[in-house]
Amino acid sequence: MTAASAGIKTKADLRGKRIAFTAGTGSEVYTSVLLKAAGLTSKDVTLVNLRPQEMLPAMAAGSIDAFDTWEPHVANAKKALGEGAIPLDTKGLYTETFNIVVTQSYLAANPAIVSKFLASLIEAEGWLKANPGEAIDVIAAATGMKRDELASIWTDYVYHVRLDDRILTTLKTHAAWRLETGNHPPGASMPDFTKVLVTAPLKALDSARVTLGARP
Repeated sequence: MTAASAGIKTKADLRGKRIAFTAGTGSEVYTSVLLKAAGLTSKDVTLVNLRPQEMLPAMAAGSIDAFDTWEPHVANAKKALGEGAIPLDTKGLYTETFNIVVTQSYLAANPAIVSKFLASLIEAEGWLKANPGEAIDVIAAATGMKRDELASIWTDYVYHVRLDDRILTTLKTHAAWRLETGNHPPGASMPDFTKVLVTAPLKALDSARVTLGARP
């Protein structure tokens, strides 16, 4: 989200601007990816570490020119500032995935539980898509969000249980950020994520949901 007064029309216009992000989160990774896509480095901008709830007040006060964060804070900024807030088109630049993670030992000892859990997610996916209005009601109540705020961003999310190359790209992007910033254990290098992405349980339920090109 950018302040209209900052005159940011393209990613390259971020040069010299004050950009808020939240250190140690996907917001920081996204900011790094955004700057690279703009042909910029952190030295070309002023990075301001803020919590998501602090970003709207900072923009309203004129102390930052743009911010990178997650919903509902982006939607709230647009709602509160109106024409004073303009989203920058960064579609396709970065994807956040929500991953199901278990230990190898748990998977080996409880294959039936893992299978049933994945089946329940697939069932939930179908229900979400078939009943969006009711789904919004349920999730808004569970998360404490206002229904209209959730409804306004509902289509920004992709409800699809799958294993595809997108997750590899996201994992590598986060790992590259850690290696570049020194935020990693001593001696760390880029992992081979294909060794920890287990496709068999989901493939057994619905093989069409597994499209990892790097996997046999």
